[in-house]
Amino acid sequence: MDLQLSGKVAVVTGASKGIGLAVVRTLLEEGVRVVAASRKSSPELDALAGPSLHHAAVDLMDADAPAQAVAHAVERFGGLDILVNNAGGPPPGVKLPRFGFQTPSDADWREMFEFNLFSVVRAIRAAIPELLARGGGSIVNVSSVLARQPAPMNVDYNAAKAGLNTLTKALSEEYGPQGIRVNTVSPGPVRTAWWTEEGGAADIIAAQAGTDRDAVLDTVAPQMMKLVTGRLVDPQEIADMVALLASPRSASTTGADVAVDGGFLKEL
Repeated sequence: MDLQLSGKVAVVTGASKGIGLAVVRTLLEEGVRVVAASRKSSPELDALAGPSLHHAAVDLMDADAPAQAVAHAVERFGGLDILVNNAGGPPPGVKLPRFGFQTPSDADWREMFEFNLFSVVRAIRAAIPELLARGGGSIVNVSSVLARQPAPMNVDYNAAKAGLNTLTKALSEEYGPQGIRVNTVSPGPVRTAWWTEEGGAADIIAAQAGTDRDAVLDTVAPQMMKLVTGRLVDPQEIADMVALLASPRSASTTGADVAVDGGFLKEL
């Protein structure tokens, strides 16, 4: 299926690895010119180098960084059609999961909201004038199923993502009549560095469960989260949905929250 994305310009945050890297790769394959925003590049991102890819070295914990990423798109490619707010999860230097409400401090809450919500607000604020100048466009916010089914762990993260979902709904109402569609994709547990890196979620859960990291990734986590598919989600599966929502083929989809979660969410 032709997604009718060829020639479009996109900004993707958190682009150097995991879901963001998969989104960048997928959009490039569809003919999109992409500004990949991240604190630093990666060998995998470098391997995609070409005239349609520009890396913007920005730290989204810096209040000016989201607008800088948008400015890179305008300066490099002449405008903006798509914004993918993918960066999220643990702020730089933070390891998750954290168990229990009393665990995160005020500083932890501030950092979590700064990274997972406020950076998105700033990116969208910068992007909207550019999208309107092109006659509209698409914003895709990567949220989490934990925004809809929170648990007594990572309570600050869950709350930030719930705020992101609310923001998405409000923006879709305000800017839909002006041609800007705003949607969320809510992943379940995705097999990314958050889980797999040393000291990451797999190691933390393994220590709690008295098992090893491979067992957590392959068996314990899917069982713990009651995943119908019996496995963690692949980043490409998220990227495919992001690309579809970014596409004009989804012209009547706005204000939606699409779960790609291996069957984690059970409610109607």
